[in-house]
Amino acid sequence: MNYFSYFTIDSNLIAVAVFVACVVSWRSERSARLDFLRGASVVYMAVVGIVFSLLLSNTDVDTALPWVNFVVHELMPIAVVVDWLIDPPARRLTLRDGLTWLAFPAVWLVYTLIKGPIVGKYPYPFLDPANGGYGTVAVYCVAILMGMTAFIAVVVWVGNALGSRMQRSLVA
Repeated sequence: MNYFSYFTIDSNLIAVAVFVACVVSWRSERSARLDFLRGASVVYMAVVGIVFSLLLSNTDVDTALPWVNFVVHELMPIAVVVDWLIDPPARRLTLRDGLTWLAFPAVWLVYTLIKGPIVGKYPYPFLDPANGGYGTVAVYCVAILMGMTAFIAVVVWVGNALGSRMQRSLVA
């Protein structure tokens, strides 16, 4: 169960599921739900890449093989973001859509902060109150939330701008 307690693992599983759904629906018109899930995946994976780069790159993140670490923390975040830029959503997303993407990280965080003291293990050092107390954990969580919220606005705006441009070029 600890393996699936990492936001990195959960986000990568979501990204792979979204990629598979895109392949399965490739020949048909992509649904608004799939574009919604793609946007969520972009945000989660970008956060994985950014948090890894800023907070975890010099930390043991429990990956036994260096190439696995590279794939889940660096390659997949880039692949998901590039996919979004190359193939933007077909339908407009709202900021409200984007803000609902915060539900999964919020549930994951609550689960993590409840599970951590019970099992005596936290998936990331910045979530462990032994490393500065709950105040420090709260600061990290709020900072990541603020960054994630700003990134959501960017993902929605870029997706809509690129999607509109693609629609105009198809009509012309």
